[in-house]
Amino acid sequence: MPPRQGPRQGPRPLPLHLSVAAATWIASRAAWPLWSGGSPPSNGRSTQDAAASPPVGPLPRALAERSAELRQSLGDVDPERFGAALDRAISARGRSLVEAIERYRRHPYRRRLTDPPTLWADGPARLLDYGAAGGSADRRDGPPLLVVPSLINRAYVLDLSERRSLLRWLAGAGFRPLLLDWGAPDAERRQFTLTDYVAGTLDGALDAVLEVSGRAPLLLGYCMGGLLALALAQRRQRDLAGLALLATPWDFHAGSTLHGPLGRAAVLGCAPALDLFGELPVDAIQALFASLDPELGVRKFLAFARLDPDGRRAEDFVALEDWLNDGVPLAAPVARECLGGWYGENTPARGLWRIAGRPVEPAAVELPSLVLVPAQDRIVPPASALALGEAIPGAEIRRPATGHIGMVVSGGAPEAVWRPLADWLSAQA
Repeated sequence: MPPRQGPRQGPRPLPLHLSVAAATWIASRAAWPLWSGGSPPSNGRSTQDAAASPPVGPLPRALAERSAELRQSLGDVDPERFGAALDRAISARGRSLVEAIERYRRHPYRRRLTDPPTLWADGPARLLDYGAAGGSADRRDGPPLLVVPSLINRAYVLDLSERRSLLRWLAGAGFRPLLLDWGAPDAERRQFTLTDYVAGTLDGALDAVLEVSGRAPLLLGYCMGGLLALALAQRRQRDLAGLALLATPWDFHAGSTLHGPLGRAAVLGCAPALDLFGELPVDAIQALFASLDPELGVRKFLAFARLDPDGRRAEDFVALEDWLNDGVPLAAPVARECLGGWYGENTPARGLWRIAGRPVEPAAVELPSLVLVPAQDRIVPPASALALGEAIPGAEIRRPATGHIGMVVSGGAPEAVWRPLADWLSAQA
């Protein structure tokens, strides 16, 4: 996890974010004459009638109510003057977006945290020993904690910056966090399936922890890493002291009607790239995440434009944005398994997801378990993660008032998530 060098690439994929902004704003301007009745009347209605009831088909109830509220709030506003004001607002917003992106790219912040020692390695995968990370007392005698992040983002979101590091905080609380940094897939790992990652790399990492520490570690999985941790827990229950899952999906069709069609469409749409490169490129992954909330990138950069560029909040934004844009590709077999299987066919919740030929069954996990479901998660619908907590016998479920990424990096994370997590882990150690 070296410091970033050279110019920033983000927000990735930049053409997509700019296209979403342009399409949204252009559509708003184009819709105004129709909505206000400023366009020539259609179907024989007068302009006055058109203004009172725009020539559109039936709207969903919530949208119709918002439309009526907006029409009432505008009152006797002159359509032409409002249109001119809308033009000015769109131009100003466009300039602000471009300036915010340029400010982000020029920001002086660079991540300079030094990686802790590597305890074990398997190809590009490394097991990093945060118990020996330095800065405070040596924690190599503390309860070992094997931490499993997602395959599609860099592991250092859990060690983001000097002020935003869950792993260094846990080390300071007396634990020995051991982070499995997957790295980027090399030529061999472009052929990997999820079974190769769980029954191969993850099994090997657990063996290394057992050998070095001489005791059963606690296991913590975050997001996609939680699913891999769950599969490992089922395979190796006797070698583990407890299981903690953070923002981990299970029922991929709960809380969203889009995930199934989106997953199936993604497999079809990405098939040429998967066949050609043997992996799902980073920008394709970013585009898929952006599809969950297409305007999120625009909103957050417009908010960044309002921050003091020399303040801590701006630095925190840049640190997180750097991580978001520093992704890794996904091996083609894993991409097909996740997009087509998890998202498209909901294989985990249907009992069809298998590791080494065996179904992954939460009901078979008898370890003490904690499931943290962030209430404001936009990436993993809370209903999806709750389904996993309810499927693990005796699991304790908590719902912190944070978002998916906020639960590990936000200013409120230490009190809302880190401390309760540490208390629970201490009780199992």
